[in-house]
Amino acid sequence: MRIYHSDATKARRARTELDGGQLVPPWECPERVDMILAGLREAGVGEVFSPAEHGLAPVLAVHDADYVDFLASCWDDWRALGREGEAIAWVWPTRTMPGRRIPSCVDGRLGHYALGADTSICAGTFEAAMASKDVALSALDHVLASGEPAFGLCRPPGHHAAVDQFGGYCFFNNAAVAAQRALDAGLSRVAILDVDFHHGNGTQQIFERRSDVLFVSIHGDPMTCFPYFMGHADEVGEGDGAGYTVNYPLPEGSSAEVWFHVLEAAKERIREAGCELLIVSLGVDTFAGDPISAFTLASEDFTEMGRRLAALGLPTLVLMEGGYAVAEIGTNVANVLGGFEQGQAAKRG
Repeated sequence: MRIYHSDATKARRARTELDGGQLVPPWECPERVDMILAGLREAGVGEVFSPAEHGLAPVLAVHDADYVDFLASCWDDWRALGREGEAIAWVWPTRTMPGRRIPSCVDGRLGHYALGADTSICAGTFEAAMASKDVALSALDHVLASGEPAFGLCRPPGHHAAVDQFGGYCFFNNAAVAAQRALDAGLSRVAILDVDFHHGNGTQQIFERRSDVLFVSIHGDPMTCFPYFMGHADEVGEGDGAGYTVNYPLPEGSSAEVWFHVLEAAKERIREAGCELLIVSLGVDTFAGDPISAFTLASEDFTEMGRRLAALGLPTLVLMEGGYAVAEIGTNVANVLGGFEQGQAAKRG
């Protein structure tokens, strides 16, 4: 399996996250990339390729242009005010203050475009987000050209990024950008299967009124898990997209047995929809040792995950989402990709 990676994805090194009432170093950090690459090398999975540059056009096919301009200029605007810390939103439009106009000052724009106070903007944020979507698109180009699977080691992740909102460490929605590019290349319907512990609210929001992308997510119940306000089972899409959003919220502490049972239901829905491409938003934060999640999968379960994903028999693009800086992150990613290759071999045999 080809692996796409760029060191430019590590340009963002945020120092600040609001967690439990304290400002702490973010769980999402550049070291994750090195840990994953080390795990892939140790397991002998795949060959690493550098991505090509794809510019902003694929991003603007999914994201609001003013939002993209904000991300490009935010850090410079923030620093121009003489501030030493990182740019963090601290006031938002609310139910009683709906915010019908976008403020001109950077503090107001941060509140307009931010999902929450968990994600700061720092030097290198825009550059890393650009590199991350290039990784995703280059991996997609290989899948479309060859029919063979590919893994995009995206960082920052993307599935919390909506049309015009960032958060959850996400700025550009890599899976959504890739799905739109695949449709523009002539595919009729694409499946995005999000297996991250946290619901992909951004991906759902981007496609919830469309039937050309089936969004399926297995995640922690939003009644108790971030991002809290999206991802319930009765959210099934709207208008033309009715029936093309499928959410499987699971309680904290869910076991591998429960998780795999739901995965089979998710796979059946993908088969029924007649999808021509599978994009996997891969979060390995379903691991029992992940510091900010609450499922109980073991490392060997990720091998089985890969095997079962391969059983769908679809051209497959795997993109990195969550899974945080614990010693097993590289092993867990390598197990998914290795398991996928095993599943492909078994299907051919």
